Amino acid sequence: MTTHSRRDMMKYGLAAGLAAGTMGLPCLSNAASTYTGVTYMPPSYTALMWGIDGFNKRLNEGMGDAGKAEFYDSATLLKADEQIAGLRSRSIDYMFHTSTYISRSFKAVGLLGLPSLVGELYENGDRISRGTPLFNLMRDHLRQDNIEMLSLGGGVIEPQYVWSAKEPITSLEQLRGRKVRVVGYEASTALESIGVVPVRIPSSETYLALQRGTVDAAVANISTVIARNLQEQLKYVYKLPITAYTIGLYMRADRYQNLDPVAREAFDNATAWYDANSADQVNNVLYKRDHWPKIDEAGIETVEPDQAAREQFTEISKEVWEWWKDQAGREFGEKAIALARGESA
Repeated sequence: MTTHSRRDMMKYGLAAGLAAGTMGLPCLSNAASTYTGVTYMPPSYTALMWGIDGFNKRLNEGMGDAGKAEFYDSATLLKADEQIAGLRSRSIDYMFHTSTYISRSFKAVGLLGLPSLVGELYENGDRISRGTPLFNLMRDHLRQDNIEMLSLGGGVIEPQYVWSAKEPITSLEQLRGRKVRVVGYEASTALESIGVVPVRIPSSETYLALQRGTVDAAVANISTVIARNLQEQLKYVYKLPITAYTIGLYMRADRYQNLDPVAREAFDNATAWYDANSADQVNNVLYKRDHWPKIDEAGIETVEPDQAAREQFTEISKEVWEWWKDQAGREFGEKAIALARGESA
C-alpha cells in the first residue's frame, strides 16, 4: 500500500472511529490482533529512534503468534499533529510523541518543557522514571482524559540549546532582538520576555532559514542539528537549557486496560525495557559517541553559561511556570514542579 493510500485510509478510519465511538460501536482496531503504532520522526533521527525500534522489536517478540505490531515512522501514516486524534478515535493503538508537540493537548506533559526546569530534570533523569512519584502523578492526571502514559523513556532528552549561525550568542543579553527558531509555547513565552522574536519553523525548513538569514539562531536538540545537517550552517552553541522534551509512549487508557493477557504482558515488558534504556542510551552513549564529535568536527564553538546566567534565566522562566500551573491545575502544578526539583510535594 502506498503512503498516499495509507493516509487516505487513516482519514476514513479517523472519521469511522469517531462515529463508532459516538454510537457505541466497536472499532476494527480493537477486534484485531494487529497493534498499530506511529511516530512522526524519521529514521535519520538515529539516536531517538534507537529506543523506539527496540520497543517494537521486543513487543513483537513478546506477542509471538498471538498478535503483531505494525509501526509507521516518518509520519507515513499520521502527521505529528494528527497522532492524538488518531489515538483518541482508536485508529491507532499506540504512539510515540515528543512532549513539546503535545503539551497544549496533554497539559501534564507541559512540565517536561518548562524553561530552565528542564536542566534539573536532565541532570536527574530518574525523577520521571516509571513508578516514581512524579511519573505516577502525571500518569494519573492524564488518565482523567482516558490517556495512558506508559513511559517517558526514562528521562528527558538532552536539552535544547541556542545554536547561532553568523554572530555569536553567548549571553542572554545577546539574544535580545534576535529572530530565533523555537518549537514549544513554554520556551517561546520565556524568550519573548527578554526581547527575542520567536519564529516557529519545522525542523525540515530550519536549514534554509539559517542559510538565508530568516532566523539568526535556532533553539534545538542536537538530534535535530545532526539529522538536518544544521552543523553546516552553525558556528556557535550556547548551552543554556532553554527547553527539552521526552519521547513518550501513549495509549488510550481503556485500550490498555482491556488488552488481552498476552498483549498486556508484551506491552508491559517492552515498556519496561524502553523506560530503563532509551533516554540513558541517547544521552550517555549515542550523543556523546556519535553526535557531539560531529559538532566538534564542524568547528562549532561551545559556550557554557555561567551560574549567574542560569539563575537569571530561572527567574525569568518562573512566570511561565506559573502560567503552566494555571493551565494544568494549581494543585497538580505545584506538586509536579516540587517533585521535578527534588522537593517533597
